[in-house]
Amino acid sequence: MSISFTPLLDPVPFQSFPLFHGGGWQDAASGNSHEVLRPATGLPGWRVREAGEEDVAAACEAAARAFPAWAATDPDERSKLLRALAGVLREKMADLAALESAVTGRPIREMRAQMSRIPEWFDYFAGILAGLEGGSNRVKGGFLTYTRYRPYGVCALLTPWNHPILILVKKLAAALAAGNVVVVKPSELAPVTPLFLGQWAMEAGFPAGVINVVTGGIETGKMLVANPHVAHVDLTGGTTTGRRVAAAAAERLVPCTLELGGKTPVLVFDDAQLDEAVAGALFSGFVAAGQTCVSGSRFLVQRGHYDAFCERLAARAEALHQGDPSDPATDIGPVISGKSRDRCMGFIARAEAGGLRLIAGGRPRALPQGLKGGFFVPPTVFADVPPEAGLFREEVFGPVVSVTPFDSEEDGIALANAGPFALGASVWTRDVMRAHRVTDRLKAGVAWINDHHKNDPRSIWGGSGDSGYGHENGWDALLGYLIKGSVTVRTSEDYSDWFAGGKRYG
Repeated sequence: MSISFTPLLDPVPFQSFPLFHGGGWQDAASGNSHEVLRPATGLPGWRVREAGEEDVAAACEAAARAFPAWAATDPDERSKLLRALAGVLREKMADLAALESAVTGRPIREMRAQMSRIPEWFDYFAGILAGLEGGSNRVKGGFLTYTRYRPYGVCALLTPWNHPILILVKKLAAALAAGNVVVVKPSELAPVTPLFLGQWAMEAGFPAGVINVVTGGIETGKMLVANPHVAHVDLTGGTTTGRRVAAAAAERLVPCTLELGGKTPVLVFDDAQLDEAVAGALFSGFVAAGQTCVSGSRFLVQRGHYDAFCERLAARAEALHQGDPSDPATDIGPVISGKSRDRCMGFIARAEAGGLRLIAGGRPRALPQGLKGGFFVPPTVFADVPPEAGLFREEVFGPVVSVTPFDSEEDGIALANAGPFALGASVWTRDVMRAHRVTDRLKAGVAWINDHHKNDPRSIWGGSGDSGYGHENGWDALLGYLIKGSVTVRTSEDYSDWFAGGKRYG
């Protein structure tokens, strides 16, 4: 099977995709399928199979069969295969960016930049894999104890629609490096690109069954989490979904990594360079049409900069070009679905009804005829938003942001820490002592100083509270996919016979 591309607005037949497991494309035993819509037009673009219980079981069994040999593979060989997959992705970069843009509605310029970074995760985990070392100690009684690591086995990777490849690769690279095999269940809204990773892994030389992909909706995800072969679950998604997955996994005592929702504060102090802070705020709030877990959605601005910040941010938001994602001139595309669009527009309507001051956006923009059925939300900014407002407290997951003034450093920190989420935050200041002092007190697992949303395979990523638990990236991710154990060795010639009067117990 090969990827084919057509101009975004041309009417084309569906491209239909089977499941991928056991080293090849497989039709769904369920016989069911669903359409995947193009967010920019609202029209069907692809069709994927709905994996039923028999399909999920087959994928998990294929993974389980592949696991012993993959876990026994020499780490150097695993590293070579990870680097080979990185090479395949580099070769397919242009096509991958175009397809991600069409499926998610994100601008092609954005997707080209993001896809260019994807191979780094495979290269990074291929590199650190060789450095995984245990420890040893001589302990009381002449015993030697040392640590060892072993992979979990079959890992379920439940991935979202906003970064279909990036977030999958962050999980996949660490899981494979650790010696696990995976069954991937991508979001039903953007399942197309993850399907190809299985095929590309085969091209890179991976054994059959190491990477498997099943598509479908909520029921498919439930079946996967409940499958007895699954020994570890890694989910990126909403907080409500995270609670359900964690509860289902807990029934079988299966560990989880959960990267969930957020309501990211961006603190701008009076000593920040204003144009720099506005540019950073614009990027944080409107890249990916505000559909990322660390989108800057609450701008907290100290009084000295407040009026100028509002004026400049509003002007920059109004100037963003919204349109066809395949056009390199487009700054912001649609949101993922009609449901997402309606939720965002509902936030706007409630904010206006509550008397909040609209300073940019709020009204649908004029779009070309071919895009009128798309799921577009205007980039929107409300000012003077109080902390009790829904727009301040609730995750929008779209291009609708709030600006709130604060007076003192204490006030800013209190506002930033308000609410149940604890994933991302950024601080804008030229005072190096303040930067570290404030960041140290923020309830956020990922924080930036004078920047936002930067991501790297070496920098851990994860939150707490309603934002989940566990980490992606870095050594923490690799170790999170391994079970750590200890081995104790008697080195003394003497032995203790407890029931014959021995004196050592335990």
